[in-house]
Amino acid sequence: MSELESMIDSFGDVAPGYLDWARFGPLSPAVRAEMHADAEMLGTGRPSGIDLVSDRTAEARELLGRLMELPADEIVLQPSTTHGLSHALFGLAGTVLVPAREFPAVRVAAGRAAEARGVLTVREIDPPDGIVRVENVAAALTDDVTAVALSLVDFRTGALVDLAGLREAIGDRLLIVDAIQAFGVVDVDWGLADVVVGNGYKWLRAGRGTGFARFSPRARERIVPVLSGISGMVGDAGTLGLPAPREGAAAYSVAPSDPLAASRLAASLRELLDVGVADVAAHVRDRARDVISLADAFGVPVLTPRDAHAGIVALLPDPADAAALAAAFANHGVTVTARGSSIRVSTHLGSGSASIDLLGAALADAAARRVVAIDFSAERGPDPSASEVFTIEIPEEDALLARPSDATDDGTPEQSDEAVAFDGNIAQVEIAASDTAEVVIATVEDDTDPYASDASSGADVPLIVHSDGESDADVSGDDEHRESVQI
Repeated sequence: MSELESMIDSFGDVAPGYLDWARFGPLSPAVRAEMHADAEMLGTGRPSGIDLVSDRTAEARELLGRLMELPADEIVLQPSTTHGLSHALFGLAGTVLVPAREFPAVRVAAGRAAEARGVLTVREIDPPDGIVRVENVAAALTDDVTAVALSLVDFRTGALVDLAGLREAIGDRLLIVDAIQAFGVVDVDWGLADVVVGNGYKWLRAGRGTGFARFSPRARERIVPVLSGISGMVGDAGTLGLPAPREGAAAYSVAPSDPLAASRLAASLRELLDVGVADVAAHVRDRARDVISLADAFGVPVLTPRDAHAGIVALLPDPADAAALAAAFANHGVTVTARGSSIRVSTHLGSGSASIDLLGAALADAAARRVVAIDFSAERGPDPSASEVFTIEIPEEDALLARPSDATDDGTPEQSDEAVAFDGNIAQVEIAASDTAEVVIATVEDDTDPYASDASSGADVPLIVHSDGESDADVSGDDEHRESVQI
């Protein structure tokens, strides 16, 4: 078994349908085993055991350095991503560009730093779609801008920033990157950023408390370690006065790191280094593309850029479909994050076919209950009184057809304000509608699993109803073949 296959197998304890890795990553077996072993050593009271576990801090920093291909003395462990961002932003002067819809860890830390010290100004940038691109940042650059702070992968849209392009665009200014939604699943040159902050409790599957920060030499020249505490100072507990900050990234530390958190982080990093970030990143992108394909198949709009993403896929369903979609996810055991009008689906290396199948079943279920109203009262041609004919494609396997209306004495179709359903094998049907009629394309509920059929044939079984505007349209038909219609 390859290292990659072994890592995929390590996701076996995670329940099928768990697609919420951007919120929390269930701890890996290696992390849990390391944590329990080190906790037992700390329970003995033996100095050798305490010292051994304490060494996990240095080990985690070394492993981070290997993964980022950067010196370990540029890296310091943090309790959280926000702690690392606070060190960077509270020590900064000048003007920092921040996306207006950025995660609060960045925006709030920048705002608090500006208020507290009075040497920093925050300038927000807000592209129309909320997705920050290199050109948006470049257009906002002025001489007073000293830094840009943003997430490499946006928590809301899943958009992946062009780090190399951004580095080139901002020149010598500091680039501060929140990597929490990218670290471990995006293969990138971390040396392009001056400050990189992250946490292991999402994609690294290491639990909370496993934060870290990297400060480049240029960052250390320009960012004052104003929040430096006992672990970031020269000397020890007996040193009097205000001690100088330590050399390297260690200056940006408040208190000693939790060795058990460092132990969990180290276990995760060892596993990731054995596999390689490039292979993990490629598989995560493939899983995300599976989600995008399913969303496309069932008509759910995708907000995430298709050419720039990692494991997050943001869906933007029509508000009328949101309740049905949320219910379908819950009914099929699919765990995602709903925030505002969007639904965030996040896949990892071990999000296998069982989880993708459950997602597809939920999307199919929601699509089968979708109601789409089309207004035909607007002008459509030179003769607005003429009838319009619409051809509706219907899957042959489940063909439920609107029966053509009775013809008048002269052979022309009679306008109808109702439709009926019956079985058949015709692949399409023409429906006539008057100019003032509202045509509702609804779907038929039945007891079959729509996702079980061939996806290429489509899960929706459309039924055409000519409605007079009443909410309970008159739907009739042969009693033997009548289906319930959701309008």
